[in-house]
Amino acid sequence: MRDYELTVVITPETSEEKLEALIESISRYVTSRGGAVSDLQRWGKRKLAYPIKHFIEGYYVLLQFKMKPLDGRELENNLRISEEVLRHLLISME
Repeated sequence: MRDYELTVVITPETSEEKLEALIESISRYVTSRGGAVSDLQRWGKRKLAYPIKHFIEGYYVLLQFKMKPLDGRELENNLRISEEVLRHLLISME
């Protein structure tokens, strides 16, 4: 198991219900693979440094968790194809 930190920027058009569902699905993914979420921070809607897909704002979410390395790659692939996710950054803390 490795420690990871995931920062996700979600489109500002996403409703509160969809935002919570997306956060919950990421947490569920980690726990279903035998990992554990240690910290979850919702930073709220913030201005982006530069436009991404014509958006100038986005919802920022930070998660810290433990998970197997191969599952981390799969999580990144799932985030890459999600329409609500503008950007993500998964960092190994080791």
